Amino acid sequence: MQALATPSRVRILGRLSAGPCSVNELADAVDMEPSAVSHQLRLLRHLGLVVGRRQGRRVVYDLYDDHVGELLEQAISHVEHLRAGLARTISDRELAEA
Repeated sequence: MQALATPSRVRILGRLSAGPCSVNELADAVDMEPSAVSHQLRLLRHLGLVVGRRQGRRVVYDLYDDHVGELLEQAISHVEHLRAGLARTISDRELAEA
């Protein structure tokens, strides 16, 4: 859950769920500086959520396994569910006050 605590890590994991890519590709995809992406990848590697493999002079990153993608999908689904429930709760409250 620590990995999902910041939006930048969620965006990185979300991009990697679409397939492997390099730091520069990730930086472009998530609109961050490559150095910031590298910092987040270091943490995600330490947590066992991503892996890096060398391809020539660059390192290509990917999700550790399918479980990480499933975890990400479940977390996003839960947040969307909460937001929908929150919107319903506010609407119900407004109707009760009217």
